[in-house]
Amino acid sequence: MTTTLTAPELSATDRCDRCNAQAYVRVVLPGGTDLQFCGHHWSRHEDALRPKAEHIIDETHRLSENPAPAETESA
Repeated sequence: MTTTLTAPELSATDRCDRCNAQAYVRVVLPGGTDLQFCGHHWSRHEDALRPKAEHIIDETHRLSENPAPAETESA
């Protein structure tokens, strides 16, 4: 049996290192340091960080997803 380690999905508790908004991108740099960004700050710093990154978890697609409608109870 082969075990594959995968990076955890970013959650609502992961915060942007620049502004403390919810993080949608995690950038892992050489040496294991990681940075987390909201969509806004990732778009501002992506060009500089992408060539230096060892791994990038980009979940900005979640920003444009429509949440499922809430179920309502009928009386």
